[in-house]
Amino acid sequence: MRMRVQISAIYARWRSNRNAVGIVLLALFIGTLPLWLGTPYALSTMIFIGIYSIVTIGLCLLMGFAGQISLGQSAFFALGAYGSAILSAHFDWSPWLAMVAAAIITGGIAAVIGAPIFRLRGHYLAMGTLAFGAIIHVIAVEWRTYTGGSSGLPGIPRLTLAGTPIRSDMSYYYLVWFFVLIALIIALNIVNSRFGRALRAIRDSQEAAASLGIDVSRYKLQTLVVSAIFASVAGSLYTHYMIFISPAAAELDLSIRLVLMAAVGGMASIWGAPFGTAGVMLLTLGLREIVPLVTRHGSGEYQIIAYGILLVAIMIFMPEGLIAGARKAWERSRSRDTGPVAWLWRRAQRGGQRIRVLGQRGQ
Repeated sequence: MRMRVQISAIYARWRSNRNAVGIVLLALFIGTLPLWLGTPYALSTMIFIGIYSIVTIGLCLLMGFAGQISLGQSAFFALGAYGSAILSAHFDWSPWLAMVAAAIITGGIAAVIGAPIFRLRGHYLAMGTLAFGAIIHVIAVEWRTYTGGSSGLPGIPRLTLAGTPIRSDMSYYYLVWFFVLIALIIALNIVNSRFGRALRAIRDSQEAAASLGIDVSRYKLQTLVVSAIFASVAGSLYTHYMIFISPAAAELDLSIRLVLMAAVGGMASIWGAPFGTAGVMLLTLGLREIVPLVTRHGSGEYQIIAYGILLVAIMIFMPEGLIAGARKAWERSRSRDTGPVAWLWRRAQRGGQRIRVLGQRGQ
C-alpha cells in the first residue's frame, strides 16, 4: 500500500511538471535523431516537419483553444516567406533582420484584418479567411517586380551564423527544431496562463465568456496575431532553406494540409501539433513508396484514396487526435478495473494474500 502511495505521489509530481519534462525529452530526441537517420533525404524531411510544426502550433492556439476557424494560415506563411525573401534579396537586408521585419509586418496585417473578420462566425468566418488567402496568392502571382510572379523568386540568401551561411542540412535541422522548441514553450505558457483559460471560455461559449467580463474581441485578435507570427517565422525559415519561393506557398492546398495536421495531432493539444505534422507528412511519404508496390499501376489516384481512408480511420477512432487518444489509452491501462497494469496489480494482491494465508497455516 505504501509503495502504491509513493508511486501515486511520483506520478502527481510528474503531471505537474510534465510540460518541462516533455520539452527536455523532445530536445534529447531531436539532438540524437540525426545519429539514426541514414540519408540526407530523411534529414530534409525532418526539417520540413519542423517548419510546418511551427505553423501548426499557432493554428492549434487559434482553432483548438480560441475556437476560431482559419483556412487562410498559408497566407501568413507566405507573407513571412515573401517578406523575408524580398527584404533580403531585393534590399540587401540581413536575413535575420528580414525575418524579424516580416514577422512584425505579418502580425500587423493580422491585427488589421482580424478586427473585421472576427465579426463573422462559423462557415462565414472560414470563407473570410479563405478569401484572405486567395488575395495573398493573387498578389504573389501578379506583383512580378518583387515576387517574380508565377515563376517564383530565386537567389534568396541563406541564414547565417557568425557571418557564415548555413549550408548544411544538419545545421539547419538543429536551427529549425530550436525554433520549434521555442514555439512549444511559448504556446504551452499561453494555454496554461490566465490568457489560455480565457481562450477556453471563448471556445466553449463567446456569450458566456463576455458575461464574465472577458474581452472576447481582444483575446481572439491577440491569438490571431500570435498564430500569424508563428506562421511568418516558419515561412521565413522555409524560404531561406529553399533559397526560392513561389506562389505555391499561399495556395489553399497548404492551408488544408495545415488544418489536417492540427486535426490529426489534436486541435486542443499543443503537443499534438508536431506529432500530427509528422504523422501526416510521414503518411504521405510512406504511401508514395508503398502504393506502387501493392498496385500494378501505382498512380497518384490510388495514393489519394489510401491517404483518405487512413485519415478517416484516424478521425473515427481518435477524434480528439493522436495525443488525446494515446493519453486515454494510457489512463485506461492504469485504471484499477481495466488494463494490463490493473491486471498485474490484481495478480500481485492475490499473491500477497496467498503468502499471508500460508504464513497463518505455518503458525
